[in-house]
Amino acid sequence: MMFAGQGVAIKYLDRQLGPFQITFLPFIPATGLMLPLLVRARRAPQQHDITAMDWGRFIVAGLGNVVAQMGLVAGITRSLASNAAVITLTLPVVSTLLAAVMLGEKITRVRVSALVIGLLGVLLLSAESVRESALIDMRYLVGNMLILVGITGSAFYNVYCKGLFERFSQLEVLIWSYVVTSIVGLILLFWLEPTGLRFFASFTWLSWLGFGYQAIITYTVAMLLFFQALKHLDVSTASLSLYLLPVFGVILAAILLGERLSALAIIGSGVVLTSTLIIVKFDVGAV
Repeated sequence: MMFAGQGVAIKYLDRQLGPFQITFLPFIPATGLMLPLLVRARRAPQQHDITAMDWGRFIVAGLGNVVAQMGLVAGITRSLASNAAVITLTLPVVSTLLAAVMLGEKITRVRVSALVIGLLGVLLLSAESVRESALIDMRYLVGNMLILVGITGSAFYNVYCKGLFERFSQLEVLIWSYVVTSIVGLILLFWLEPTGLRFFASFTWLSWLGFGYQAIITYTVAMLLFFQALKHLDVSTASLSLYLLPVFGVILAAILLGERLSALAIIGSGVVLTSTLIIVKFDVGAV
């Protein structure tokens, strides 16, 4: 639900900020908010010393996050929003495949069934986007490929970070990867959207609300909760919950933005919830 609110927050920001500013600027305060937690965690007994190889792993994780964010933003600017909505539905599938290759997680019949049912549900939810999409239009080929790169980067980030939990806490992995993302994001901002900080002067209270939501809720609280789930669940199981994003998204859009909640959206939501119940009820690795 917290991740789904990101769409509304971006709507409040897109009049003052460019796409890369919306993407990377909130990482900086989000990282700053979590640094005291990192200091406290590092003071705890039995902490591993961070070796040069560990720093390399954190950099790889952070760069994976940069690829995820850059791919999606750059892809959407070169394609259609409807194309992005359809392509992003592959995230749980890509995450499951990468988890099988990188972490040796099993692809069971229950997980495949839940993925298929969940995909059917989100297709119903996204019926309008599917109708408006132009996935095979060569004009949007580059944009669509960049979106797919972003999806793969996001899946890689989650799977790779899961592998680091054996040595470090999810808090340490998240924050150190955020430090890398923030540094690289700042460099990209100075390069791609060098407008300084004057745009903050034009912020309305809704803009500040959206910016605060991105920094505090989306990039901090929601990610801490998701990484906590990753610690206890297989990536394939946790990633299935991402199918709930459009469910909460259409509900929040209807409540906060006055968008219409169609019958197909209601049916699709029910199908997605069914897939979630299947994985929780029958997948041994889900508990």
